[in-house]
Amino acid sequence: MKTFGNVLWLIFGGLISAIMNFIMGVVCFITIIFIPVGFQLFKIAKFFLWPMGKKVVNTNCTGFKTFVNVIWLIIMGWVHFIGYGLAGCILCATVIGIPFGLQYFKIAKFAALPLGHDFVKEG
Repeated sequence: MKTFGNVLWLIFGGLISAIMNFIMGVVCFITIIFIPVGFQLFKIAKFFLWPMGKKVVNTNCTGFKTFVNVIWLIIMGWVHFIGYGLAGCILCATVIGIPFGLQYFKIAKFAALPLGHDFVKEG
């Protein structure tokens, strides 16, 4: 069932979202301070290609990562959080969209504060 959901996800917007996050990651590499965020956006892009069966876990967040997270949250993180959260709410309004909406909620958590989180396969 996960494979079927992933294929539907990829066809109906996952590929476009992955490309957009990849481009945002490249843009983050233009600045010096957001290079770590750029790497995390690449992880989001990879997640957008095949999201079903993965979860977000907390990892070790050092002082520098916390500082960058706060700057990111003030500048762009809140926009990503609201956008992905609204997309998740809209998708959850329909029965067939609930699994896809749940994936957007995972992404919203990751996109708001990208450093200190990672995607792993659900066990």
